[in-house]
Amino acid sequence: MTKPPPRTQRNRASLAYKLRYATRNPDKIRTYLSRVSRDVKLRLANRGHVAYYRAVMRSDAAKSPEAAVGSSTRDRWLKLGQMQFDYLLQHGLKPGDRMLEIGCGNLRAGWRFIDYLDAGNYYGVDISPDILLAAQNTLVRQGLQDKLPHLSLVDDLKLSFLPERHFTVVHAHSVFSHSPIEVIDECLAHVGRVLAPDGFFDFTFDRTEGSEHHVLREDFYYRTETLTGLAERHGFTARFMDDWEELPHGQSKIRVTRPDA
Repeated sequence: MTKPPPRTQRNRASLAYKLRYATRNPDKIRTYLSRVSRDVKLRLANRGHVAYYRAVMRSDAAKSPEAAVGSSTRDRWLKLGQMQFDYLLQHGLKPGDRMLEIGCGNLRAGWRFIDYLDAGNYYGVDISPDILLAAQNTLVRQGLQDKLPHLSLVDDLKLSFLPERHFTVVHAHSVFSHSPIEVIDECLAHVGRVLAPDGFFDFTFDRTEGSEHHVLREDFYYRTETLTGLAERHGFTARFMDDWEELPHGQSKIRVTRPDA
């Protein structure tokens, strides 16, 4: 049997990849076809990416909030959240930092940030009302109500309701991996307004070294230079985070800062 190409060389949208994957994983064919059918229905019923992906999250969260944010088990949910928290802690996160988490989900990492940061210093936004309700449940389960976190529903990533130059850390884990390029461009065009002069914006993405592609308009694969170039066009300095690659996670990470930071 032919050895599959390296992860970053795979084109998951190609027919060859799909046939090879089906041959190696026949038990997953029915699940995949069910997802295709669901997603076609959701795209027809919801115009625009935000409305569509909000419907996807509603469907996924109804089954499992943990699975809806990409964690197949509760244990994996805890480990991925811990990994995100530990990484930022190693990169100098302090209790006095003011954090904006874009795509906070059900607070997989967010509850740890809330617990660590000074009261009122965490602001989470998400496009899904269903996952934000799950986030409230996480707050209650962890007993973090007194930390006064902010959780807000958004329709876009213009961030126009947030204060200027306020956040020292902006964090988006597994958001751009589900976003078409115009959504990423919108975020990068506006995040600079809310980013503190010495702050940074970390985001993960699904990296490809081959052709950029998407799977069912849910999972998007970008070349590193596409996203660093886009960030630079919006006035940022962008850096690929090599140390993140050492961790057990399938996505890559870029950090953007102001040139004078």
